[in-house]
Amino acid sequence: MIDISLTPEQQKIQKLAWDFTKEHIIPVAAEYDRTGQFPEFILEEAKKAGLNCMAAPKEYGGPEFTSVTQSLVVEAWAYGCAGFATILGGNGLSSYPLLIAGTQEQKKLYYGRLVAGGMGAFALTEPAAGSDAGGCTTVARREGDEYVLNGTKCFCTTGGYASIMVVFASTDLSKGVKGLSAFIVESERPGVVAGAAEHKMGIRSSNTIELLLKNVRIPAGNLLGKEGEGMKIAMKTLDMARPIVGAIGVGVAQRALDEAVKYAKEQLDGSGKPLAAHQSVQFKLADMQIRVEAARQVVRRALSLKDAGLPYSKESAIAKTLASDSAMVVAAEAVELMGSYGYSKDSIVEKLMRDAKVIQIYEGTNQVQRIVIAGQLLHS
Repeated sequence: MIDISLTPEQQKIQKLAWDFTKEHIIPVAAEYDRTGQFPEFILEEAKKAGLNCMAAPKEYGGPEFTSVTQSLVVEAWAYGCAGFATILGGNGLSSYPLLIAGTQEQKKLYYGRLVAGGMGAFALTEPAAGSDAGGCTTVARREGDEYVLNGTKCFCTTGGYASIMVVFASTDLSKGVKGLSAFIVESERPGVVAGAAEHKMGIRSSNTIELLLKNVRIPAGNLLGKEGEGMKIAMKTLDMARPIVGAIGVGVAQRALDEAVKYAKEQLDGSGKPLAAHQSVQFKLADMQIRVEAARQVVRRALSLKDAGLPYSKESAIAKTLASDSAMVVAAEAVELMGSYGYSKDSIVEKLMRDAKVIQIYEGTNQVQRIVIAGQLLHS
């Protein structure tokens, strides 16, 4: 299918991403989901294909894809496996703070590591600070030319394999969110401890850990921006990331729709007619298609606004919410249409339904997104 809204270069990259998915993700996705193992090979393959660290500027060795182009790649990856898309997209989440607040020296050093094939991680969430970042208790104490970090982060995506992490810690607990600061922390530093991997319902190939910081000393130069700017950096990062997460939702929903259509055409009813001959099934498939296409368009609109340098925070929240809700609904409808086959572990749609749920949760729950949307709607 040709999308006339895309440039020839974007169509070329989109095809590259789909070829990558067909060769490297789809054949192994079910096995990595079954075992919960982390597919370390995928980072090297993405690097070879020129699809690693997609937001990195060209001056630091990256491809510097537009946000819309990044979403095309992520959608293709997620069609193959949302877990793989989360892994590969995780480098974007950890690299966005560098774009937002990094110095030239920081960008040169850390983009260099990511573009070379290193993995990044983003450590904001804590056991008592999920949607409310103001509850952050991880602290960073200034000692001369260093900061000393202590605290615990949780649900840190790819944290067990990351070489660098963007860690949010308070430099002044009395100020709440206004005391939050952002730091670059190299995983090899003494005191950085990767806890056990979480056993998750979905995106099982994606590594998710508890991160312990025990008297971790980092140079003062590892501070991103200024002290107290952590919340601003985190929110700008999440604004950038949410439509990309929406693209994961679109990929999952499209795969669920395709599997449902295939089943409806091939499965016969008691009279020998394919299920697709029944109008009730056709209506269900049509509604699924409507959700997929609507989600795809709101994701691209949000990212088009970003690429144009226009405000897009509300649109970012809308894209993430609609796309992730659509993924959940479409995957569930696919399971329902396929009945016992859809519910079986041997069915891809069973995996898609498990994977879809987390898209409604990470990068800010959909309830938080609705707060953002309503706030802008009522106060504009």
